[in-house]
Amino acid sequence: MTKASFEARGRWRLPALLAVAVLVLAGCSGSGSGGGYTFAWYILSPADGRGQANLSFLLMGFWATISISTLAMMISLAIGLLVALMGISKRRWVHRLSRVYVEFFRSIPLLVMILWVYYGLPSLTGIQFGVFITGLICLAISDSAFTSEIFRSGLQSIKVGQGEAARSLGLSPWQTMRLVILPQVIRAVLPALGNQYVYILKMSSLVSVIGFQELTRRANELTLTEFRPLEIYSFLVLEYLILILLVSWGVRVMERRMGTGVHGRG
Repeated sequence: MTKASFEARGRWRLPALLAVAVLVLAGCSGSGSGGGYTFAWYILSPADGRGQANLSFLLMGFWATISISTLAMMISLAIGLLVALMGISKRRWVHRLSRVYVEFFRSIPLLVMILWVYYGLPSLTGIQFGVFITGLICLAISDSAFTSEIFRSGLQSIKVGQGEAARSLGLSPWQTMRLVILPQVIRAVLPALGNQYVYILKMSSLVSVIGFQELTRRANELTLTEFRPLEIYSFLVLEYLILILLVSWGVRVMERRMGTGVHGRG
């Protein structure tokens, strides 16, 4: 398949999926008489004052979800790169320390970590973090165990001769890593890092259990006041669908510009 055909598919994927989602919701709204359930989409209708208030309340969760996910991803990248560099170190104790970090935090479920940091850590140390900081720390640390493995595989994919050639030109080890190795690693692992950002966006919903006002938490609270869970959670699915598709589209654009992945191959 040619590059143009891949770009055409990517261009139409987002509108097509959104159209399918709208059609499904529209079909549900008309299936109440036969299925025994009467949908009440007016609670989310822009033409109704009550619906406008509910929509505004739900959509305000976008900023919270995006902010905590983006900050967590940035911290995760920094920690993950450091742990990956430790993982390829020739010093055995440094290498083992990186493996302990990865295996430990990769084995702990994110929800368990959030509950432990928010409820268990204050009892143990007297340190109490707010819901945003708790979610940020847990998302970043949990994801860093995965990003470190992505970076490590990217670092190991670079041929040894490139580093030797850079040093023969007079570059220091830091300059070699920054100017020669890391740019190639980032290009190689960009698709995997994009997937990790999507993963964080979805896993940020778990922070709702401690009261963080992101998309899922706001949907839960609105359900308690409107008593219409099917309509509200269906809209929540649509919110996440739009958000993830936009992020996926952005990652594909970056891949094409950097010449990585399928889109960058002639």
